[in-house]
Amino acid sequence: MFSRIITAYKTERLIDLPTTKKESLYFGLMMCAGMVIVMTFYNMLVNGLTEAISLPVLGLNLVIGFLVALLLDICIIGPLAKKIVFKLPFDKSKNLYIVLTMSTCMVAGMVICMSFFGLIMANIADSAASSFTFANYAATLGKNFIMAYPLQLLVMGPLVRFMFMRFVKPARTANPA
Repeated sequence: MFSRIITAYKTERLIDLPTTKKESLYFGLMMCAGMVIVMTFYNMLVNGLTEAISLPVLGLNLVIGFLVALLLDICIIGPLAKKIVFKLPFDKSKNLYIVLTMSTCMVAGMVICMSFFGLIMANIADSAASSFTFANYAATLGKNFIMAYPLQLLVMGPLVRFMFMRFVKPARTANPA
């Protein structure tokens, strides 16, 4: 499967961007789901909570995290990232540059917001064990960025683009015009 993804990137088929609101919504749903699942488990591992959280609580955290991430993506971070990307001085005729710049802006914005959200959720769940301080936020932000940026660029971005081109835009990839 990964060899297909690499081949598709080389031919620039996976660097195609969503062009309609419906495509953008599907792309956002897939990306948010993947990133929230991986980052939730990452944060549980980093904070030693893999055995402390029950399955129903984990499910609830995943659903709430997904909804918050999707709202941030659609309403705040996504539109802001697009404005920033298209104001930056680089060659926008190459979709690869747009994808990399957009991914960087999206990861930065989402990590800033979702790290804050994660600390709030941790305080709600167990106010005695964790305290919301700037030092905790900075540490969480750093750990999350270190994981989220490569995850987005190397794993989730290519995987979601592959699935997007395969299932959401199959007619366009089969008949390139």
